[in-house]
Amino acid sequence: MFGTTTIGIDLGTANILVYSKEKGIILNEPSVVALNTHDGTVLAIGQEAKEMIGKTPASISAVRPMKDGVIADFDLTSGLLREIMRRISISGVKKPNVVVCTPTGATSVERRAISDAVKSTGARSVVLIEEPVAAAIGADLPVAEPVANVIVDIGGGTSEIAIISYGGVVSSTSIRTGGDHMDEEIIQYIRKNYNLLIGQSTAERIKMELGYAPIEHVPQTTDIRGRDLLTGLPKTIQISSTEIQSALSETLLRILEAIRNTLELCPPELSGDIVDRGIILSGGGSLLQGFRDWLVQEIDVPVHMAPSPLESVAIGTGRSLVFADKLTKS
Repeated sequence: MFGTTTIGIDLGTANILVYSKEKGIILNEPSVVALNTHDGTVLAIGQEAKEMIGKTPASISAVRPMKDGVIADFDLTSGLLREIMRRISISGVKKPNVVVCTPTGATSVERRAISDAVKSTGARSVVLIEEPVAAAIGADLPVAEPVANVIVDIGGGTSEIAIISYGGVVSSTSIRTGGDHMDEEIIQYIRKNYNLLIGQSTAERIKMELGYAPIEHVPQTTDIRGRDLLTGLPKTIQISSTEIQSALSETLLRILEAIRNTLELCPPELSGDIVDRGIILSGGGSLLQGFRDWLVQEIDVPVHMAPSPLESVAIGTGRSLVFADKLTKS
């Protein structure tokens, strides 16, 4: 197994990343497929397809085949993976062994679907690894040692919180809440308060520019455009960061509750390590402005960012074979 190329795939709800030990991250594309609705042929994937969302004619559909960290449409996901494998085979990676991450809360059926989708692309072998373990390895945590490593991975579809010690998950919580749900909260807030309908891309941009965790900050404003639900005409409104902050608070409190629940299940011997070492944040959702400072206030332990939060899971899947023996035992 170690003689051939091994790649790690982070099959995320928002992005698919591929990591190779020799070259690092070799592919990073949004998990979006654009297809012809008449014959089902794939027209575009990744960034090109993402730019089509909400702008296509009836004959083209731009969709995300992954939902809440698992496969929602098997055929589309297989098509997306095949295209990705074709792209990386051009760069010299052929019939690799693949390590793929799965959410902690994924059922055996969902795990089988992920494994089958990757096998259908011509991979030599497929190994599944739990997402928080991959994120911890990618964040350079000593997962094989008997100390508490707490990882909080906030992705597009799921948030995974886990305490890892000696290569295994001691306690974990997986909630189907993440960056996509924050976008949805923004869409609903603007619809309810301004009778204005905006698209997902606009909501994502607002989250990045004006999104704040519940902490004090200097208010900012921006103009957004959408369709007025009363007149049906295009309209521009001004929105402030304090409004977006209140729209996101419910989702963030759910994530905080999940972190607290996980820490409550921690064995007392490991609790001391957490006070000293703190917790590590990874995933795109953790980049929300003020999120780290807010967590420090709420849970009163040190909070650190992973070296590369967006790529931690992909890097961890690629590196995980070094820990293969320990992970198999656990």
